[in-house]
Amino acid sequence: MEKYVVHCPPSPDNPRPSFVFRPPWERSVAELVGRYSPKYRHDVSTLLVESYFEIGAFPHGYHTGGLACRTHMNRVINIANRNTSQVTLRRDGISALEFDSKGVYVASVTKSGCLTVHDFETLYCLSNGSSPYLKEDDTKHLLHLSMNQQLDVVRWNIANQDEVACTSVQSNEILIFDIGYVSSEPVEVLRKRPTVTVHGFEVPRGLSDIAFASSDKSSLLASDMSGAINLWDRRVSNLPCLELSTNSRSNLNSIQLNVENQIVFGAGKNGIIYAWDLRGGRTSCAFQSHKEVSHPPLTSWKLALLLEGIGSLKAQSDIRSKEVHSINLDPSCPYQLAFHLDDGWSGVLDTNNFQVTHMHCPPPAWLNGPDMSNNCSSLRKPSWLPTSSIYAVGSSSDDGIHLLDFYPRPDSACHVDLNEEIQSNSDEKNKKTQNRFIPLSEGVSVCAAHPLNGTIIAGSKQSSLLVISQRHHSFGSVDDNNSTNTGDLSEEQKLD
Repeated sequence: MEKYVVHCPPSPDNPRPSFVFRPPWERSVAELVGRYSPKYRHDVSTLLVESYFEIGAFPHGYHTGGLACRTHMNRVINIANRNTSQVTLRRDGISALEFDSKGVYVASVTKSGCLTVHDFETLYCLSNGSSPYLKEDDTKHLLHLSMNQQLDVVRWNIANQDEVACTSVQSNEILIFDIGYVSSEPVEVLRKRPTVTVHGFEVPRGLSDIAFASSDKSSLLASDMSGAINLWDRRVSNLPCLELSTNSRSNLNSIQLNVENQIVFGAGKNGIIYAWDLRGGRTSCAFQSHKEVSHPPLTSWKLALLLEGIGSLKAQSDIRSKEVHSINLDPSCPYQLAFHLDDGWSGVLDTNNFQVTHMHCPPPAWLNGPDMSNNCSSLRKPSWLPTSSIYAVGSSSDDGIHLLDFYPRPDSACHVDLNEEIQSNSDEKNKKTQNRFIPLSEGVSVCAAHPLNGTIIAGSKQSSLLVISQRHHSFGSVDDNNSTNTGDLSEEQKLD
């Protein structure tokens, strides 16, 4: 806008120039150009972070065939056991959930063995109720299956959004369901090759995570509990065609395939992040090669060594190798690989320069005493918001989630090179995005963010789905003075 202002030279009567430089009008530029720059999105993301609240909670009180499902029954039994001071608890909790690419459906699985596909719009609209705990109509489920095995992973097929896959750390099979069919049977079952010892005994190697290739609906990967990633080409066989090895027998908990389907990242119990190249070459592999061979990683990073290189962190903490629960690539900045550790720490690995650029270290969970809410150890699975590089992660010690500022600049609230004195001296007008903790009604094990509007669905340790978004507001009638009263409806108005 400043380029249209005419500069007037100073006169003897008015020695000061009439034009005073002002900073650019970022909002006007964004509106004229039609797109927001990443820096502007980060600057205004403070309003987004401050707007999140829990607006609805949906307990898993569902039925199959007229009877309460396994997850529902385990939840009731666990509540009764806690009230009677019994320690033995049954498997409970949401273990994984994910939106499809358009945010129309959200799929979730539980430790008790339920696979459920919800309509997101139905959940969001039902969250505008007066009760803090809401009940969804069972008949509105797109899919609800109660199986006889624990489920730990659920993923949508990126290239075919009618397909959803699930598996378990206790199973060597990947079950693929087509939501277009009303059937309790999977349309396809992929199996892991059995591992036999020298004595002839078969060793179970459960599967811990799944990743679909976006360019080919028939290609997918799955990590196992023995330090390997298996690659399937469904057009050829229901058995893996390739194996990516880590030269370790340690569990791989999480894998990520980059947007170009070229690099695979994996991390797990030994605190190391691995990377494999799928493009071809001496140390890489490709989906087109169907030989049963094993490929070593292209490179790897031991997180404990990288964290020791952060002077301010090493001076305050005892750096030890910790299990990696989850890794996630930033959708708005693809070279940022977020990681979450078993002690509740979260950070970002810059895959361009192989350095840890962001860290968030909350107080340890043991400060609040032992957590008896779930007898099964469950991996926490955070999620990126679609824009602004905000990372949503369930707290390891409190009932709630952290929204972390992982923007790729030194002025980010979690950047390891942040100058806190300069940030504290910034005025309210130029306030930067800060981390925020959102208290919730239940402890969170997994988060998923809507790919378009940023609404967060959190899966709780008690198998509930918590909807976190902007609060619903209602508009009252206009009075005689043309003033509009805004606010929430009364209880009587809600019932009407």
